[in-house]
Amino acid sequence: MKSFFSLSFLLLAFVNLYSQEKVIGKVVFEDSGLSYPIGGSSIYWQGTQSGTISNDNGEFEIQKIESTNNLVISYIGFKTQIILIEKDKFYNVVLVYDDENELDDVTVTKRRNAVQRSYILPQNVVKISEQELLNAACCNLSESFETNPSIDVNHSDAVTGTKQIEMLGLKSPYILITEENVPMVRGASQTFGLGFTPGTWIESIQVTKGMGSVINGYESIVGQINTELKKPLTDIPLYINMFNSADGRYELNTQVKSIVSQKIKTSFFAHYNKRDQINDKNKDNFIDKPIQNQINLLNRWQYTNAEKGVVSFFNLRILDDLKKIGEKSSLTDDSKWGGRIKTKRFDTSFKLGYVNPNIPYQTVGFQLAFNVHDQNSVYGNSIYNIKQESLFLNLLYNTMISNTKNKIKIGLNYSYDQYDELVFIYDIFRSDKSLGSFFEYSYDNLNNLNFVLGLRYDTHNNMGSFFTPRMHFRYNINDNLSLKGAYGQGRKLANIFSENQIIFLTNRSIENKFLSEKLYGLNPEKASNYGFSLDQKFNLFGGQGNLIFDYYSTRFSNKVIVDYENFGKIDFYNSDYGKSKSNSSQFEVLFSKNNWNITAAYKMYDVENFYKDGLKEKPLQPKNIIFFNYGVESNRVGEKFWKFNFTYNRLGKQRLMRNPRDNNLYTQPHFSINSQITRIFSSKFEVYLGGENLNNYKQKDPIIMASNPFSSDFDASIIHGPIFGSMYYAGLRFKILN
Repeated sequence: MKSFFSLSFLLLAFVNLYSQEKVIGKVVFEDSGLSYPIGGSSIYWQGTQSGTISNDNGEFEIQKIESTNNLVISYIGFKTQIILIEKDKFYNVVLVYDDENELDDVTVTKRRNAVQRSYILPQNVVKISEQELLNAACCNLSESFETNPSIDVNHSDAVTGTKQIEMLGLKSPYILITEENVPMVRGASQTFGLGFTPGTWIESIQVTKGMGSVINGYESIVGQINTELKKPLTDIPLYINMFNSADGRYELNTQVKSIVSQKIKTSFFAHYNKRDQINDKNKDNFIDKPIQNQINLLNRWQYTNAEKGVVSFFNLRILDDLKKIGEKSSLTDDSKWGGRIKTKRFDTSFKLGYVNPNIPYQTVGFQLAFNVHDQNSVYGNSIYNIKQESLFLNLLYNTMISNTKNKIKIGLNYSYDQYDELVFIYDIFRSDKSLGSFFEYSYDNLNNLNFVLGLRYDTHNNMGSFFTPRMHFRYNINDNLSLKGAYGQGRKLANIFSENQIIFLTNRSIENKFLSEKLYGLNPEKASNYGFSLDQKFNLFGGQGNLIFDYYSTRFSNKVIVDYENFGKIDFYNSDYGKSKSNSSQFEVLFSKNNWNITAAYKMYDVENFYKDGLKEKPLQPKNIIFFNYGVESNRVGEKFWKFNFTYNRLGKQRLMRNPRDNNLYTQPHFSINSQITRIFSSKFEVYLGGENLNNYKQKDPIIMASNPFSSDFDASIIHGPIFGSMYYAGLRFKILN
């Protein structure tokens, strides 16, 4: 540990000792007091053909020449600048819009892709923009991936209406889910937390396949989902979204921005949803979707001082959510099988960023977050309550060594989690404390190769001390073919009850040792993940496209197995033989031309768990998935135009665990069709109409022994498809832009 920090500070000490034979800098433009990088700008010595282009972060590096000191920087739509290079320093070049040279006769437009992949970053990152989220119902984060193949979305059970997500064949506990790089959906919020971030609050989502960065902790095993919320500085003054669906769900979202001063802006977000309609399409006497009510409020403050290089955010958020589930008659008769899930949550966070105005490549970041998650729930005769209090602190320093090709990040983070659970009649208390340090080195030759090497060291009161290495690289084989690779390790403590609340939707027995022993009598999970991605660009019929192949493999050394294989019983244990694995392959085609685009993907999964009686396929895991999405916009008449989106998703066969309902070993493949049409009347007003599962596929008899829910055979957890059938919705969006 001591040598680790010594190395970090030794590298920092050498930053200013290197003589610079090259000119280094960054190209940006400014808007509302903030700087934004300009990637792809041309940088060359005046009167010569010696030049380069800036990378995605706007950074450049160019060899000095003797014939001239005049450096030219240009980019389409901005005024060209010529700067005089007089001494060795970092040049921060600010380009301004070129309003005088706008073309009057010809207007060239290119629609920005709503889903973007970086060809330059070494990490395999997919960015989902706000525009992509508008192509589906997207009431909350769990419904934000319906039009994208990076994440699989499935129903978790036949009672709560909850959707679960998977990446690379593994469920959300193995995905680091953050909000602006602060851990958000974890522990107590793992089952229902994705439904607590309204879709209208989201500015963008970054999906990272593979372990991710050491900066974000050690818990990520198959990837990271980071959500960026709308910022007060760039938010519009007023936004209203109203939504209504055929299943009786009503939703209202309101966002209001206020300018306190030139440097201080604030936004207030209010979300309310309600479902009071009783749905029972399959006539099993159970409510298909819960009666629910949610109030969700967020207040964001942003301070920006561009002259001093300071940006800070302060967030305050409260949530109150209630779901009622069970037999229809349980709403008025306590003797029937019914349930209630009541969640209250409080979040507050502070983020501070500093960029040295004189040395823009040196930055410091600090994050502080605290939240309380309190869930009280009844599932039939079972009681499950959990309260989690969490504190997270992160300090990050970023600089370069000699030039923009070599950068380092060092920092510290601390996390504290206190869990207080009531499972049936058993009280379970646990406290997790972790202090970690990290070091990350990145190299970018500003041409065809870059890589990131990271290492972190953590001391944990329940897991001991351990190192976590991670690595990413990107190599451009040619101008159109890119290869990315990744390797890393991760580990986590299993929260077997909060992560698997579907066990309370069964009458299976659970051994008392899981309710009384420390850490539920289980060892921490540890895994290694490695993989690669090939991305081939192509042009065809005047359009642009990508052919992408991803392969990732996750190997566990002591995976926690949730064993449903023996009906009437649930067992938990570590698979200590290192044979539990998840292999994922994905072929994807992206193509866009003018005002339309398509995405097609074929995914194959080989996911196996090592049970007490041997190696078996993971239950309820599709062997393959076929995905297709088509989006198009009509020609515009003034500000008016149409948008149409169509999604086809086919799930292959899934292994079934032994149960009284199913005689087959596997399910039959099935598919679903989603679609939405939007009419934009102006930049301020639009309406939309859509449907999910338009082919009306429904799993037959989703609840085992629904007629006798207090019997030992009752089970509402073995779900492999939709239970509701077709669902239609409509809504409107209204904005005040100025």
